[in-house]
This record gives sequence, structure tokens and C-alpha cells, in this order.
Amino acid sequence: MASPIARVVLDVPLDEAFDYLAPNARPDDVGRRVQVPFGRRKAMGVIVGLSDHSDFPAARLKPVAHIQRDTPPLAAADLKLLGFCADYYHHPLGEVVLNSLPTRLRQTGETALPSRRRYHLTAAGLALQVADLPPRAGVQRKLLTLLQEKGGAYREELAELAATAPQAIKHFLAQGWVEESEELPTLAPAPGTQAPSLPALTAAQQQAIDAVRDAGAGYRVWLLHGITGSGKTEVYLRLIDWALAQGKQALVLVPEINLTPQLEERIRRRFPAKTLVSLHSGLNDTERVHHWLLAQAGQADIVLGTRLAVFTPLPRLGLIVVDEEHDGSYKQQDGLRYSARDVAVVRASQAGVPIVLGSATPSLESWHNARSGRYGLLELPERAAKNAAPPQVHLIDTRHYKPDQGFTSPLLNALATRLERKEQSLVFINRRGFAPVLMCSACGWVAPCHRCATRLVVHLRERTLRCHHCGHEERVPLGCPSCGNADLVSVGHGTQRVEETLAARFPEARILRVDRDSTRRKHALRDMLEQVHAGEADILVGTQMLAKGHDFPKLTLVGILDADGALYSSDFRASERLFSQLMQVAGRAGRAADAGEVLIQTGFPDHPLYGALQRHDYAAFAESLLDERRQAYFPPYCHQALLRAEAPKLIDALGFLDAARKLALELDYPVEVYDPVPAQMARLAGKERAHLLVQADARKPLHGFLKAWMAALRRDKNAKVRWSLDTDPLEF
Repeated sequence: MASPIARVVLDVPLDEAFDYLAPNARPDDVGRRVQVPFGRRKAMGVIVGLSDHSDFPAARLKPVAHIQRDTPPLAAADLKLLGFCADYYHHPLGEVVLNSLPTRLRQTGETALPSRRRYHLTAAGLALQVADLPPRAGVQRKLLTLLQEKGGAYREELAELAATAPQAIKHFLAQGWVEESEELPTLAPAPGTQAPSLPALTAAQQQAIDAVRDAGAGYRVWLLHGITGSGKTEVYLRLIDWALAQGKQALVLVPEINLTPQLEERIRRRFPAKTLVSLHSGLNDTERVHHWLLAQAGQADIVLGTRLAVFTPLPRLGLIVVDEEHDGSYKQQDGLRYSARDVAVVRASQAGVPIVLGSATPSLESWHNARSGRYGLLELPERAAKNAAPPQVHLIDTRHYKPDQGFTSPLLNALATRLERKEQSLVFINRRGFAPVLMCSACGWVAPCHRCATRLVVHLRERTLRCHHCGHEERVPLGCPSCGNADLVSVGHGTQRVEETLAARFPEARILRVDRDSTRRKHALRDMLEQVHAGEADILVGTQMLAKGHDFPKLTLVGILDADGALYSSDFRASERLFSQLMQVAGRAGRAADAGEVLIQTGFPDHPLYGALQRHDYAAFAESLLDERRQAYFPPYCHQALLRAEAPKLIDALGFLDAARKLALELDYPVEVYDPVPAQMARLAGKERAHLLVQADARKPLHGFLKAWMAALRRDKNAKVRWSLDTDPLEF
């Protein structure tokens, strides 16, 4: 009989599977990791199929080196989802499959998995009585009693029993009274822990929960549109409880790692007897593979994670929740450029389970789907806390009130009032560092990043200039490199400068800066949030890290600096992002009984965006933007793909794209192919970048075209240019 042929995908940029001889392969090995020879090295792959024949002669096929059976295989449902991603995003299947795995499972060699050795009584051991053991064998008697009472014991429990227990267990093994196994340690708490009492629901919350439950456990997409503080998380928790009661698992996605600890703690308090695992970049490799394997084994009831967690194997999946579904962090911006939100919707469809997309400011694509009836729409129009109302939003006209060191007098007066009342304030500026520009007062020179088409940001305390795009860092020069002038001026404001200004203006205030720089230390953000909740901070200075997901009951004032910059952007999504960001950060104010106020410093107080923000009218603003998108023929009224190219020289990138455009025009598909242009940031990390936009009325013709186009482009080797395809791009 011919040896089985294993079809193996590898983490290589080739859109094909490779055939290997696998004489020891079993039908249940599909989805397993496998070590195979590839060129001059051994590589880790995944078996995606078994066959009894190959298009290549058997003499040319190499045998697999080793099939890894130390972990369960990926299930057919997992491979189906990964196959969809490879097809939809036109990315090599091997890279999709391997990069969905934790790092430890992608490495060759035996994986030292976090496991515990457990001992169980065999049939002969179960028939054994304590009286059957010698009277002097006190440790053996204790051991048998322990195994009978608990149904088994871990190795570390034996050490606690007696110093000679390991010798006793060896005797039991030799007699055939026990058998040993390797098991993953569980994270479930000790039994007996009581769940907290449930808060009272608002009528809107109850209606939303009832709507999902009444629709049943089958596939349906629900858009949960609730204003900030309306209790969306409580709706999630009730629906998770509903799924768990059916013996199912729940997958909860959040956009950023800094939102994970707070939500994780809340879920643990609500479901103390259930196993919750988290999956995000803050875990080390051992923690991540442990949590992933618990989910795959069905031992984890709830999985909470960021973008990549959408691919976690879940054999009992019953519900998916995507919090802050509008957030751009769900879109991967390199490699496989997938949207975790969109993949989650596809996964729910394939698994036949409901999915809830929650946001105070849904993406226009999701809002359009809800308005057209494709998604069910659930509304939470009021805040959940008793007597809590949306904050009052006031605009400070900077044409009338000239800012001094970034602050107008009305905003400073409001901060002083909150300090007198012992209330907390948040000053929001979405820019890190001390100042965005270092300029020479004599010749006008500005400090550039020589690797990117941008300026270096001043970090005054460290006396450094940093690029927030490529990470380049250098010392602040003593004089102008152009003319030698020693008078170098920091222009503009970042969080560090705002913190310094406030400290000088309010020396008695406890000021806490929360941005990526101040939270680099592990657990730094958690410790800062504990300070805020304990009332140990008077004024918070923060970036978008504080804009969403946080609940600060004592915070009653939000001041927003430099919001107008996005109004100048050429990106058609800029106003959508700005409105979302401002509404999210405004929602941090007045979430408890004390009224909240939001002060926005702007030079355009009559702009419709700010008017909608004052009215808290997302629906009207979204409809106006959709009308603009319809007239301009932008998504969601068309479907786009972006071919990106980068090279040491811009002329090479544009030349590649021009050739790609000519190739595209030769294909007979109803798509519109635009001219190649430099990217908005034409140089990044020393590479010149350009892109070419393709769009179509419908997805089917677009993806038919992309499949043929990608196949042709992959045949045309160009060593000077690195290129990639971005389906449904968010950034240009």
C-alpha cells in the first residue's frame, strides 16, 4: 500500500501546500503541527490534508521528520476560518495558519508545554482497600486514601503528603494500581466562591438582552449602540451568562491591551466559578500558549483577548462579543492585514452563533449594515447609573480666548473649580512627548527624522528627540545644525509639556500623566488606574489610552486640547475618527451622580462635527457622513483594495505599481484601477512608499480580479520592491 501523502503548509510567502511522505500519519493528524525538511533546514508546518497520491513522483518527495502529537490538532472549523482569511485577504495559507498559533507552537523541536503530572487509580487500584496494605505502610495508606477521596492527585500534592510519597507512588505504578498522565493546569478558582449580586437593569438593557436571547443561539449579528456609560458591559455579561448556561464558551474581543485588565477583573468577579483566560501581547510565551491550549481543550469558559484572539480554537463556541467595534486597532497593519471584527463576524457565521458588536460610536460600515437590516440594532440611549446624564459639552473659541501654553482661561478656571470641589479632571491631548517640533528661531530649521517623512518629537526630561513612527532616537543638539544658533525652540504641545504647565499653574494638585511613555513598565497602567480610583490623583493628563473603556466615578471635567488638527486631514475617514475619539473621551466625565462637563478648545466652533457632539447625536452625524460617502462613492458604497509597495527609492516603488496597473488593465474585470501615488507618509523607516487603489461596486468581482492579479504579480519577481495587498484598507 502506498505511503500516505501529507499536504503541509509552512510559514513561507508561497501560496501553496507542500507534499511529504507520511507513512505513520493517521486520519486525525489533519490540523497537527509537523516538522519537515525544507531546503537546508527543518521547518514547522501544519498538515491541512492527507492524500494517497501526489502530482510529484514519490522518489522526489521527502518524508516528514516528526508529527507533533503533544497537542491537539486544529479542528476542521479552525482550518475553515483560516482558509477564508487566506482567500479573502489574498495571503499565503501557510503564513495565515502558522501565525495564528502562539509563538511556542511555531518553533521546531519539542515544545516544553506547561503541564502537571497527575496520578489516577486504575481498575485494580479502585478495588484496593486500605486494609489490604501493610499496617506499617503509613504513607502508602495515606496515598491510597488521598487518591480515593479526590479521584486523583498531582505530583506537587504528593510532596505535601509526605517526603516519601514519590517512592510510594512508584510502588503503586509498579503494582499497576495507578496510571499517570500529563494535564494542563487549570485556572479555575476553588469551588464555593459566590458570584456578586447583579445590578438592576435599565429598560433598554433588558430589551437588548431579551432580543438576543429570543432570537436563539443561531447566527445573527447584533450592533449594540449605547452612549458612553449606558451599561454595554453589563449587557455583555448577561449574554455571556446565557451562553455559559448552555454549556458554551464565550469569546470577548477588546481593541487594546490597556482595556484588558479592567474588563478581565470585572468578568472574574461576575463568574468566579468559571475559567477565564486572556490572550494579548502583554503575556509571555509560556502564559500565552498555556491559555491558548486551555481554550482549545475546552477548559476555558471565557476567552478575553485582543486582535489575534479571534483565531483561538474554541470547540464549544456559543457567543462572540466585540467591544468598541469601531476601533482601528482591530485592523492588522502588516503581514496578514485582517480586520479582527470582520473575521469575528465570519467566524460567528461559520459556527452558527450570535455575535454582538458594541460601541458608542459604531463604524459607518456597521451602522450602514444595521440601518439596512443586515444587522440587528440594539439601542441604549441613557446612562445606566442612577441620576447620571451625558456631560454638557461646551466649546471654547480660541479665536476669542487665546491659549497661553496651550490653555485658555475658561479651561484653567474650570480645572481650578474642580480642585476646590475635590473632583477629578482629565486633560486630553493625543500627542506624546514634550513638543512635536524642535525649531531654530534664527533660520527656521526643524529637527527631521532622516528615516521617515516626519519630524522628531521633543522628550525634554530625557533630553532626546524621538520618532514616534520608526523609533529612531537622538540627543537634543546644543545648537542648530544648519546655522549654529543656540536658541532652539520647542513648538507645540505634548503630554509632557501639558503636565509641566499644569504643575506650574496648580502646584498643589496631584497630576498623573498616562501615555505610552509613562506606562512602559509592566503593571504601570494598572497601578495608575488604582491611584485614580483611590482618589490619589486630581488631574489626569492622557492620550487615547484614557479615551475609552475606563470608568472613573469621581471625574467630572474633561478638557480637550488641539482637536482641530484632524479637520485638515485629506483622509476621508478623519472626521469619523475624530468624532468617535471626542465622544469617547467626553464620555469619561460625569459617569456617576455628579454632573459632567466637557470643554473643547477649538478655532471652528461652528463646525457641524462639534454641533453633533454637543447634542450627543451620533445618528445624525453618521447619516450625514454616509450621505457624503454615497455621493463621493466611498465605502461602504464600494469595496476597495490597496496594493502597497516600498523600496529604497520612490521611483522603484512607483515603477512597480505602474507595471502592476498595466497588468490589471489587461484583466477583464469590472473594477476601477487608479494611478499609483506616494503614500501620505512617503518615507517610513528608511523605505519610500507608494500605493495603488482598486475598487469595485461589489465584493465578488473585486475578489475575482484580485485572485487573478495576485497570481500574475507573484510570477513577476522584483528584488528591489517589497509589496503587499491590503483588502478593505483603513489607512492610505
